[in-house]
Amino acid sequence: MVSITTFQRVCLLLLTVTQVQAADTTFPAVAAIFERRCVECHQADEKKGGLSLQSRADLLAGGESGVAIEAGKPAASMLLDMVSGDKPAMPKKGSKLTADEVAAISRWIAAGAPWPAERKLEDRSLADNNWWSLRTLARPEPPQLTAVDRAWTKNPIDAFILAKLREQGFAPSPQADRRALIRRLYFDLIGLPPSPEEADAFVRDPDPQAYEKLVNRLLESPHYGERWARHWLDVVHFGETHGYDKDQPRRNAWPYRDYVIRALNQDKPYVRFLEEQLAGDVLYPNTIDGIEALGFISAGPWDFIGHAEVPETKLDGKVARHLDRDDMVSNAIGTFNSLTIGCAQCHNHKFDPIKQVDYYRLQAVFAAVDRADRKYHADPAVMDRYAALEREQRELTEAKKTLDAKIKQLGGAELTALDQAIAAARQTAPTGLRPEYGYHSQLAPKADTEKWVQIDLGESREIAALTYVGCYDNFNQIGAGFGFPVRFRIEGSDDATFKTSKVLVDQTANDLANPGTTPQTVKFASKRARYIRFTATKLALRQNDYMLALAELQVFDAAGKNIAAGAKVTALDSIEAGPRWRQTNLVDGIYPGAQESNNGKKLDELVEQRQELLARIIPAETQNASEENQRKLDAAAVELAKLTPPNVVYAGTVHSGSGNFAGTGGKQGEPRKIFVLHRGDVKNPREEVTPAALSCLPNWPGEFSLAADHTEGDRRAALAHWLADKRNPLTWRSIVNRVWQYHIGRAIVDTPNDFGRMGQLPSHPELLDWLAVEFRDGRQSLKDLHRLIVTSSTYQQQSEPDAATLTTLKNDPRKTDAGNIYLWRMNRRKLEAESIRDAALQVAGKLDAKMGGPSFQDFIIDQPAHSPHYEYHLHDPNDPKSHRRSIYRFIVRSQPQPFMTTLDCADPSMRVDKRNESLSALQALALLNNGFMVTMSNHFAERISKATSEPNEQVRLIFRLAVSREPTLSEQKMFAVFIREHGLANACRAALNLNEFAFVD
Repeated sequence: MVSITTFQRVCLLLLTVTQVQAADTTFPAVAAIFERRCVECHQADEKKGGLSLQSRADLLAGGESGVAIEAGKPAASMLLDMVSGDKPAMPKKGSKLTADEVAAISRWIAAGAPWPAERKLEDRSLADNNWWSLRTLARPEPPQLTAVDRAWTKNPIDAFILAKLREQGFAPSPQADRRALIRRLYFDLIGLPPSPEEADAFVRDPDPQAYEKLVNRLLESPHYGERWARHWLDVVHFGETHGYDKDQPRRNAWPYRDYVIRALNQDKPYVRFLEEQLAGDVLYPNTIDGIEALGFISAGPWDFIGHAEVPETKLDGKVARHLDRDDMVSNAIGTFNSLTIGCAQCHNHKFDPIKQVDYYRLQAVFAAVDRADRKYHADPAVMDRYAALEREQRELTEAKKTLDAKIKQLGGAELTALDQAIAAARQTAPTGLRPEYGYHSQLAPKADTEKWVQIDLGESREIAALTYVGCYDNFNQIGAGFGFPVRFRIEGSDDATFKTSKVLVDQTANDLANPGTTPQTVKFASKRARYIRFTATKLALRQNDYMLALAELQVFDAAGKNIAAGAKVTALDSIEAGPRWRQTNLVDGIYPGAQESNNGKKLDELVEQRQELLARIIPAETQNASEENQRKLDAAAVELAKLTPPNVVYAGTVHSGSGNFAGTGGKQGEPRKIFVLHRGDVKNPREEVTPAALSCLPNWPGEFSLAADHTEGDRRAALAHWLADKRNPLTWRSIVNRVWQYHIGRAIVDTPNDFGRMGQLPSHPELLDWLAVEFRDGRQSLKDLHRLIVTSSTYQQQSEPDAATLTTLKNDPRKTDAGNIYLWRMNRRKLEAESIRDAALQVAGKLDAKMGGPSFQDFIIDQPAHSPHYEYHLHDPNDPKSHRRSIYRFIVRSQPQPFMTTLDCADPSMRVDKRNESLSALQALALLNNGFMVTMSNHFAERISKATSEPNEQVRLIFRLAVSREPTLSEQKMFAVFIREHGLANACRAALNLNEFAFVD
């Protein structure tokens, strides 16, 4: 222990004796010292040395080294020893206490260590909020420039850039030529190369406004949304599989992707774009965008095992759900405010003024939310009715369980014995006495709507025959053959997606007579398949709509064994209203006429005995309630079946599930209780918290004004409003910084996801704030922001250093600003993986411009019991379904696409603010030898050969299509020789491997 000298003790004692009378004024100063310098380590939850300084009782209790103070005796108090002297033992971190602070502690002890009884000290060691990104936004005035400099500027952006260049002794570069500009603009704004005709027209256009008109035309292109949605999806870590151990596919994630594309093309005001993604269902009810946008909340990875296989009452279930909310919080704050917040789940943020309690209050915002499929309709009335019917079904099902339990209790052993006997008899009863009718698709408005249902035999098997059977139902007097299709085919495949298949039965040419319930058997030469798919190409009439129903589908091997019994069944869609209609009925062996030699009479007798028993011992009102409950359940199922099938999106939603993944829907969306977790440990909950946002913004508090009876949606809406408010400076700085980065190649704050103290400082802080205010106080139009940036002289500079300009400068920027931080030229950039792939498709003449809808798969999926395997090497690059833009590619987390990954595609398990831009031999080999690139080279050659057979013209067209220019004389000669010696396809392949194809100047 370091001791103060006797002389120091005497001086301190003499000083404090005169201050005893002012005891009531000593505590505030000491409390401030303790909170700022001591409580971080010495608090009730974390007592370093066994000592807490949060309350007077804690202090007087002392620690491992004994009593900390003796009230009224500063000289005898160990605490004073620890903080005094030239080399004090405390504080462990930071500078030592000042002489004034030591004197304040001494005066307080001398005064008897007064401490208000109710006062508990807090840890206030956080970094202060006087940080550039947290400060209130104010609009800077553009710098004043000389007349010469003003001639270079096209808008205020240039004034900020040029002023900074002059400070550094730099000068801007000349404007790029028109061919470079059109290629730059096309890839920046729509992610595709210009056609030769478009490039030529722009180069020759004498209109002084030709550039501005081109910008406007590209911003109005539907391809703009496809291009810029990819940037947004990187940031929110959108993927179409769950990740983790069982990386199951998310078949309904794509509507969120389409929402982002649509919202960008519509140029929604940024506030609405933000609010829809957090609370569109609350703030913009009865809109499709308001539902589909909630895919933002569910965009990240999800632990299938931790949620679907482990209940949230178990420790692993608690951990999984805690991490799930952590991802939602980090995605919301990181995306819209560019702050890292995950550190605060264990303690106060070590670098930024984010309290641990703030973190958990943000978790409370999402306390009722899960990631799950959410149904919705385009028609609000249908949407409301569908939701009401599903809610009624859940309530009736729960009531039925209660009634059944009551009846079972009243019936006792006698009823149990009868039920067992009836169940046994039903196994051999005529199908007419069984409720398991078969499979039933969703309803369709037109007969020519395709519907399919398929079975998985588990592995590829030899098959020799099929039997399929129609259903029986008295609905609409259809009777035997209810729902049997007018035209259909049956196929076999080893591919679950049936991209390749063998046709086993083809009844698609003419309308067929309904076979009723007579089993239809087809035999054929032995074939091999794992999956059998029954596809209706023309549906049966139900009433005023159409559907597919099938009682049984059996598959026989050469020995006559039904190898489809109990197999896994999937379908395009289905009505699951068991026991009558469900997918599993298709392979249960139960269908009309299946068991004629059974004792149905015995079953009738048993059923009659049961009814007599119930009449004798069960109160009439209980029986009536049970029958009425079943009647209502049946009525709800029928009405649901009549409604237009709902759309489905994988989104953040109140989930009503069963089993382990039950959600909060059963409790009407009542939010889970959220507690501050000591050191982030779910086993160590402390105080409960209410929803709120961050408290670190100087002029924008994070408290929410929520009514006592608020819904979970009100919490999300409150957070959306807090983020979207004009008083939140982070929101506006964040978005303009991101857009600037994607245009310029380097952000003003080059850590776009971290505006805190561990991030980088802005290179042009005044420009950042000017852009933020301009965007916030204008139309909040992203297209206006694009237009502002790309029409600046800064953006239009050439990327190559200009020798003539450099000779006039005393300070050579190539030496002092090699990274081009101050933008003395434009940055030459490598194209992203998607742009390279899309450009190859377009140049080859194979790009399918179809927008929206389910994603295409560039893999074959093998789905064993544990987890699926995504096998890219089995995919055929000639498959036209995969020739769509890369934004529509099915994004897998666990097994990324090798070709795209090699080209630095974003990892969908991470929130990617800026992609790697690497150069490697592996990339060169992939561009040269990958099956996709070889295939596109062949199609490129076919396109060229159809246009011209003359070698020199072929070379010209190759260059004009691939790099938007004419070949040089040496290139013309070299490629002509190459075509003669190695063929046109290899010449096209070489063109797709030019640096110029993969880079933009």
